[in-house]
Amino acid sequence: MPNQNQQLTVSMYHYTRELQYSRYPQIKGMDLASFRKQLSFFKENFNVVRMEEVIEAIKGKYTLPEKALLLTFDDGYVDNYTYALPLLEEYGFQGSFFIPGKPVEEHCLLDVNKIHLILAVANVDSLLNDLLEKLDYYRGTEYDFPSNDELINEFAHANSWDTKEVIFIKRVLQTALPEKLRGIISSELFAKYLDVSEEIMARDLYLTRDQIRTLKRHGMHIGIHGYSHMWLGRASNEIAQNDIKKALEVMDEFTNHDEWTMNYPYGSYNENVLEFVKKNGAIAGFTTERGIATIGGKLDLQIKRYDCNDFPPKSQAFEFMA
Repeated sequence: MPNQNQQLTVSMYHYTRELQYSRYPQIKGMDLASFRKQLSFFKENFNVVRMEEVIEAIKGKYTLPEKALLLTFDDGYVDNYTYALPLLEEYGFQGSFFIPGKPVEEHCLLDVNKIHLILAVANVDSLLNDLLEKLDYYRGTEYDFPSNDELINEFAHANSWDTKEVIFIKRVLQTALPEKLRGIISSELFAKYLDVSEEIMARDLYLTRDQIRTLKRHGMHIGIHGYSHMWLGRASNEIAQNDIKKALEVMDEFTNHDEWTMNYPYGSYNENVLEFVKKNGAIAGFTTERGIATIGGKLDLQIKRYDCNDFPPKSQAFEFMA
């Protein structure tokens, strides 16, 4: 009988591109040379598994190999298709692609990507001043939210990847403000700092339905990443559930109704979200919490992942697993 509580290491990717030659080289992503080196490291030191094997392990019908590793790609970027897919096939690996529904259905730019692009081109000090000015402008009209000092005290805290200023900008535009206002300010800042329209950028940035079909035809796994890439754990039950329902409808062609996989945008979820996705057929759920995951138990909807930058050639932290 297959072992329960098996171990799985998961690597999380977002942008995979030739950063040096891309339109916005400062955007945070995995450059192609590093990606190839990382896949070589995985080939030598791990057993890269398919999502189907993970699902069978969750169901108690399969035993994962030692040092099992799963590759996941968030947000549905076209460069995962252009650059990652050929390398995955070269190494014989499967990728699991978690794609928000809104860009596929509406061909529009998500706020999260507006923020990424703005940060890639703007001087952070200038951007911060612009944001603070906009907060002062909109505060007390039809929008009610804390003072700038209160927001800074709550959100301006550096993490492993970003300065406190960058974290503040991200958090204010991702979650601290009312949803409608977040969209307004993100679009205003995008128009100021970027030399391309949101519509054109959306068409350039995301996977199309035909490309998703090709990924699936080439043996890649397609999972759910919400509809509008919202913080599900901070939304009301109704809003969070509607977002997941819309995602399932849009991505219906690519998923298995009875055992689909969920990837929580921003790693944000709560008990209500977990209960809802389980009730509606999710068999596995992926978080942004760092760590080796335990498969085949009560945490199958809360699978931990490492960022790709936690592995060589970006970091040597995993050499002990060789």
